[in-house]
Amino acid sequence: MNPITLTIIYMTIISGPMITMLSSNLLLMWVGLELSLLAIVPILINKKNPRSTEAATKYFVTQATASMIILLAIILNYKQLGTWMFQQQTNYLILMMTLISLSMKLGLAPFHHWLPEVTQGIELHTGLILLTWQKIAPLSILLQIYNLLNPTITLTMAILSIFIGAWGGLNQTQMRKIMAYSSIAHMGWMMAIISFNPSLTLLNLIIYIMLTIPMFMMMTLNLSTTINSISLMWNKTPMMTMTMSIILLSLGGLPPLTGFLPKWIIITELLNNNCLILTTMMAMMALLNLFFYMRLIYSTSLTTFPTNNNLKMISHLTNKKYNLIIPILTITSTLTLPLSPQLIL
Repeated sequence: MNPITLTIIYMTIISGPMITMLSSNLLLMWVGLELSLLAIVPILINKKNPRSTEAATKYFVTQATASMIILLAIILNYKQLGTWMFQQQTNYLILMMTLISLSMKLGLAPFHHWLPEVTQGIELHTGLILLTWQKIAPLSILLQIYNLLNPTITLTMAILSIFIGAWGGLNQTQMRKIMAYSSIAHMGWMMAIISFNPSLTLLNLIIYIMLTIPMFMMMTLNLSTTINSISLMWNKTPMMTMTMSIILLSLGGLPPLTGFLPKWIIITELLNNNCLILTTMMAMMALLNLFFYMRLIYSTSLTTFPTNNNLKMISHLTNKKYNLIIPILTITSTLTLPLSPQLIL
C-alpha cells in the first residue's frame, strides 16, 4: 500500500476514538466510531487472500449494523428530548438499543461471534489494533452513560461474556482465536464492574492493553500463530519464551502478577455490593481461562526438543534486539501489583 495512503489511514484510526472520547455530543461520538470503522477496513484486506476478505466483510457488516442501531437511537433520543445527549428521561428502549450496538462493537456476548473469526482471518498487527485500540471508543461511550443502564442487563451480559471467553478458548489451537476469546472474557470483567465503579473498568482496560501489546509483539517477532509454532520457540528464543509464559500467566490473573490486580479489586468491589453468586461464577471461569493459558505455557516452556548445539541458545540469549524489549515487557507484566494500595485508595 502507498505510504501516504497508509499514513492517512492510520491517522484516521487514531483520530476516530479520540473524537469519541473527547465529545459530549452523541452525533460527534457516532462520527468518531464511523471514522475508526471505515479506516480499518483497508488494513483488514491489506493481505490479498480470501480469508482476509471474508474477515473484512464480516467486520464491516457487523460494525455497520451496530452503527445503524446507535444512530437510530441517537435520532430517536433527539426527537424525544431535543438534546444530543442521553438524559435520565431517555426512553428505556433507546438505551437498550445503544447498549446492544456498543456490545456488538465490543464483541460482548451474545454478540461475540464475529470477533474470533475476524481476528483469525487478519494479520497479527491488525489483530492487535482490533483487540485494543478499537475497543476504546465504544467503552468511552459506555463510561459516559453507565448510570442510565440497567445493572441487571449489564451483569447478565458480563457473566455471559466471561463464560463464553472461558469455554470458547479451551478447544482452540490458533493463537489469534485464543487472544480473541481472552478479549471477550476481559470485556466481561469490565462490564461486570461498570455499574458499580467505572474507574475499575478503565483500570482493567489499561492493564489488558498493557498485557496484550507485548503478547502480540512476541507472536509477530516469532511469526507464531498456532500452538505448534509456539512449541518451537524454546530452542529459538528461550528468553522470549520465558517472558511470554509470564505474560500468559498474568493474562490469566495469577498472583502476584499484574493481571491479578484488576480481578482482585473487581471481586472485592462486587463482594462489597453483595454480588456473591456472580463473583463466585466469575472466579470459577477465571480458572478456566488460566487453564488454557497454562496449556500454552506447557507447549512453550516444558517441551524442549533435544539439541547438541548449545551455542545456538547462547547466541539468542545475547541477541540485542530481544534484550532491549524483554526487560520492559517483563516489568510491565509482573511489577504493577505493588501499586494496588494506591489504586484501591
